[in-house]
Amino acid sequence: MSTVHAKLKDFGTVFFEQTRLRRTILLSYWTIVLLGVPLWWATTRIERLPLPAPHFKSQSDNKLDLPVHLDLKPGSLEKYANDLAEGIRNGLGSVQGVNVHTQGFTTLPAHTNAYVVEVSDSIHHPRLESRRLLVSTQDVVAQRLNDMLLSLYTPYTSGFHANSFQHLVTKYAPRYRLAFTLLNEDAAAGKAITGWDIEHALTRHITPVLRRLSSLHNFTVESQVHFYAPLAFEPTTVSRPDDTNEHGLSLDDLKVFVNSAEWSLASQVSNDPVLHFLVFIPSAKHAPLRILDAQGEVTNSSAFILPQWGGIVIANQPSDASASRSLSVQDLDGTFALFRKQLLTLVGVSEPPADFELSNAPAGISDWQLDTLYRQRALENVESSKETLQSILKLVDQIPNMPVGQDVKGDFQSALDELELAYANALESPTLALGHSARALTLASRAFFNPGMLALLYFPPEHTYAVYTPLFAPMMVPLVVTALRELSAWWKARKEAMTKRDAPARVKVD
Repeated sequence: MSTVHAKLKDFGTVFFEQTRLRRTILLSYWTIVLLGVPLWWATTRIERLPLPAPHFKSQSDNKLDLPVHLDLKPGSLEKYANDLAEGIRNGLGSVQGVNVHTQGFTTLPAHTNAYVVEVSDSIHHPRLESRRLLVSTQDVVAQRLNDMLLSLYTPYTSGFHANSFQHLVTKYAPRYRLAFTLLNEDAAAGKAITGWDIEHALTRHITPVLRRLSSLHNFTVESQVHFYAPLAFEPTTVSRPDDTNEHGLSLDDLKVFVNSAEWSLASQVSNDPVLHFLVFIPSAKHAPLRILDAQGEVTNSSAFILPQWGGIVIANQPSDASASRSLSVQDLDGTFALFRKQLLTLVGVSEPPADFELSNAPAGISDWQLDTLYRQRALENVESSKETLQSILKLVDQIPNMPVGQDVKGDFQSALDELELAYANALESPTLALGHSARALTLASRAFFNPGMLALLYFPPEHTYAVYTPLFAPMMVPLVVTALRELSAWWKARKEAMTKRDAPARVKVD
């Protein structure tokens, strides 16, 4: 019994504690780990293709040059030719992308897309006819003509309201969705609008505008009617001289007028930007609902624009209106005339000066206005594309683990190619320049928002350690410690064996 007990105490004699078997098991673990490293590397490695940064840097200093050809017809303008040409160049010198070329008083043929300035004795106010500007003899003054042309060529940078106008314009997109919504604040309270002849109203007021702007955007139109759209605030009560009360919307109320929490305004799922146009029918509790100015006084306006979002018209119903009714196209004429103006403002169509008359202008949009919009949008798209591409390069440089796949690299390179085409075609046609700049912006945005890049946008290297440490530390620490212990034991046993082997030789020599 004592002999068996002694053998059990000698763990080296137990089969699973034998040195050879123990080291074989340890070696098998390390073999599995080493064989798994290539698989782990292949499944977790990040594809990071080089972006054409040198190509972008060489192109970043390029400027979009959109020439404007001004044809000055002989006559009363002849003595002002030099002053007028110099004044326009000086006035437009600080406007990026606009390069005025004056011509006229020569036998050279006029440019096919030149803007013609003529003097007419039969008019009393400046008139726009296609690309012709007709001025009266009273307007033939160099400074007066210079101011007129500046207001037509650069409405976004000249004029008192230029900054406020730019603030309203939505960002360019090749496609827009127009959502027309009729909102009853509380149909159950009475005098509800149950329907509207929107199809004919759109045909009369909106469709001509969309057709005129079809070279810039594609539009999708939808409509809906809501019967309960409560306000998120209580309008201000305003007393009238006849001791009756009205309700008013202050400037602060207009900013939070849209009750996004309870108004379901989006009826379709789409990535296209949406421009909303709302007809709001106040309930009997808040009718009539007016818009107040900064001093709290009632204004005559019944419509307002939310910058880059859409337009709203408050439609107070007549006091003798029936309990419920439908709006005819005649009832909607005033509302949709306001929607038309709001739509033009939101997409960036500038208004001509107040004293100008329009002739031969489809949908009330002259060629001067349309060409100006082409130039402005092309300039915006080029600058936005360059900023987006620059942001991609900065992100890739700042985040070493950010993947750059073939799709990102392809979109980046294609955006650069489209920018080059925009620069090249700008001399011939602002329309072509706009098309190429729009495609460049689309490609640059698609590369920036690529799902493969966004996955690691907020995943710094520190997060990698946080993920792998709890997973591999419990397994690797015992393996490393055991391997070091076995190496130490093997080295110690080897030294002892060498010592025993050399001992007889030393004794014999002695």
